[in-house]
Amino acid sequence: MSEARARSTEFQQRLRDAYYRPGPEPAATLDSQVPVEGAEIPLRCYRPEGKGPFPVHVYLHGGGFWLGSIEGSDISCREICVASGALVVSVGYRLAPEHRFPIPAEDCYAALCWVAEHASELGGEPAMISIGGESAGANLAAVVALMARDRRGPEISLQVLSVAVTDLTGSQPSVEEFAEGYLLSRAGMRTQREHYLGGMVDPRHPYVSPLFSPDLCGLPPALVVTMEFDPHRDEAEAYARRLVEAGIVTVQRRFLGHVHGSAMFTALLPETGYYKFLARAMRAAYAARRGYCSVGSAGVGH
Repeated sequence: MSEARARSTEFQQRLRDAYYRPGPEPAATLDSQVPVEGAEIPLRCYRPEGKGPFPVHVYLHGGGFWLGSIEGSDISCREICVASGALVVSVGYRLAPEHRFPIPAEDCYAALCWVAEHASELGGEPAMISIGGESAGANLAAVVALMARDRRGPEISLQVLSVAVTDLTGSQPSVEEFAEGYLLSRAGMRTQREHYLGGMVDPRHPYVSPLFSPDLCGLPPALVVTMEFDPHRDEAEAYARRLVEAGIVTVQRRFLGHVHGSAMFTALLPETGYYKFLARAMRAAYAARRGYCSVGSAGVGH
C-alpha cells in the first residue's frame, strides 16, 4: 500500500505543479494536533487578512479516502481563505485502508467539535462555522453534517460540496457514461470503495452514501458544485435535489465542459473562476447567517 500511495501521491503532485498556480498568501498559518479516538490528527489553520473574528471553514481534502493530505490541499485552502475571508481549518484525517470506515468520518467530526470549541482562540466566530471539501472530502463533509444534526451539534452554517461522492454503490448513470477517459475512472472508483469499506460495510449506509439517508431534514444550507464530464456528477446532483425536496436552501452549479475537479486548475484554466464562485457563495451564506441577506432561493440549476 505504501508504494501504491507514494506513486499516486507523486502523480498528484505533478498534476498540481502543471495545472495549479501557487496559492495566494494568507495572513498567517498555524499547525495544531487534535485528539481523536486512539490517536491525534493534524490541523492547519489559514488566517485571512483583516480584523477578526472571522467565519470559520472546516476543509476536508479529497483523495478517494486513501490519498490526500494537508500539504496536498494547501493550494485550495489558500485560495478559499484569501477569496472568502474565512479562517480555513484543513483536517488531516486518517486514511483507508489502514483506517477504514467509520474512522475518517469520525476523525472529521471530532475535528469539527474541536474547531467549534476553540474557534474564538483561533480568531473565528463560533456561531459561523461552515464545512466543505472536494470529492471524497465532500462526502465526508456531507456525512459530518448528518452526524452534527443527529448528535445535536456543533451547528453548521453551510456545507460546501464540490464534485461530491454521495453514492458509493457506483450505480448512477454518469458512472457508466464517463467510465473511462475522463481523468477519474470507474475502476479507480471501485478501488477507492474497496479501500474505504473493505467489503464489510453496506455502501448504502447513510454515513457512507449520504444520498441514501432516509431523512435530510434539518441539515444546513448547501452549495453543490458538479462538473459536466464527471462520473460523480449524477449522484451529487441527485443529492442536491433531495436536499431541496427536504426544504434545505441549496444552490447547485454545474461547470460545463469540465472533468472531475478540472475547474480548480487555476494555472491551466484560470478563466473558470471556481474559487471566486465558491467565495461569493460562502460570503453570501455567512451574511445570511448574520441576518443581512439571503443566500439565494432554494433550487437547482446549471
